[in-house]
Amino acid sequence: MKASAFVYPWDVNGDPAAPARIAGLGVEQVTLAAAYHSTRALTPRHPRRRIVTAEYAAVLYPPGDRWSGRGLRPYPAGRWAPGDAYGEAARALSAAGLEVHTWVVLAHNSRMGAEHPDTSVVNAYGDRYPWAPCIAQPATRAYLVDLAAEAAVRPGAQGTELESLGWYGLQHLHAHDKTSGVGLGEAGQYLMSLCFCPSCRTGYDEQGLDADALTASVRSALEPLWRGTAQDEGRPTIEKLLGEETAARTRAWREDTARTLQEEAVAAVRAAAPAGFQVLLHADPVPYHCGANAGVDPARILSVADGVVVPCAGGTALLAPFAGHAGERTVLAANFTVVTGMGGSPGTLAADAARARAEGATELRLYHAGLASDDDLVTVREALSTR
Repeated sequence: MKASAFVYPWDVNGDPAAPARIAGLGVEQVTLAAAYHSTRALTPRHPRRRIVTAEYAAVLYPPGDRWSGRGLRPYPAGRWAPGDAYGEAARALSAAGLEVHTWVVLAHNSRMGAEHPDTSVVNAYGDRYPWAPCIAQPATRAYLVDLAAEAAVRPGAQGTELESLGWYGLQHLHAHDKTSGVGLGEAGQYLMSLCFCPSCRTGYDEQGLDADALTASVRSALEPLWRGTAQDEGRPTIEKLLGEETAARTRAWREDTARTLQEEAVAAVRAAAPAGFQVLLHADPVPYHCGANAGVDPARILSVADGVVVPCAGGTALLAPFAGHAGERTVLAANFTVVTGMGGSPGTLAADAARARAEGATELRLYHAGLASDDDLVTVREALSTR
């Protein structure tokens, strides 16, 4: 199974030993961040630093002329990734014999929400989620499609992985987070992620739903969760709390909005890319799920993209729905966390990879070569040597 390690440019730039160290793990590919959200990251082996603070979502290369005069545009990175940080790292990694693919984070941008608050998801209570651009808004969709094409197709890249290409909702890794006091479960997360911005209200109307009535229904449906009296069973709970027909029409609007955005973005990448350029999505096989791994319909997305990257840190169960629709050349990449300090289990990687292969996986993704400890990397290298 081909393996790729996730990497940030700042893991490589300024550390001459990094490319050979990453290649020495036994991976054939790196998935290198070209557009990324704000983060605070450890660099445990870098000769000059130990912490990188990426203060806002940014592109890690100089943005192109297409953004001139536009209200929504990508932000160049600051001192954490100056200039063409992506290009510098990509050249060094390629010189070490590694195939480089871009890693592009899309609908996850807190600075956009702060500077353009009308672009954000608005929940049923009127609260805005500044980290979550609403993908139903025409200007936001145009921004995301153009960003996908530009950030994905960087010089020398042989493919891309598009993350957060769908709805983002309540759940968000956020500094000093205090939102876990009530266990919302899958149903509550979904209901708290429904957007009621003007574009979404119009969309609900087009599905035969009165947006004001839907807002009231969502608030009412959430009351048992706030009281802790509802038992969460995922989609059946959503339908029970919201009503089967209302839930179906709400999902229809959201799933069609995400599907068409995904199709437009993949088409834009293909139009900008050379022949043979691989396009993958970070994806979840439950269409109404939100977040970095966008909810998709497996059959439909595999008819559009070359494959998917599937989160497998909690097990390999999410692979099967995609495997059932995979073709001979479909890429089904199982994504495992190999950083012990972040809940990963590099010691079980060999067994996990075998299990993933049995479930239909064709490739591995390892999160994350730059964040892992030396001991974790030794364990990863040993596991990959048994393939």
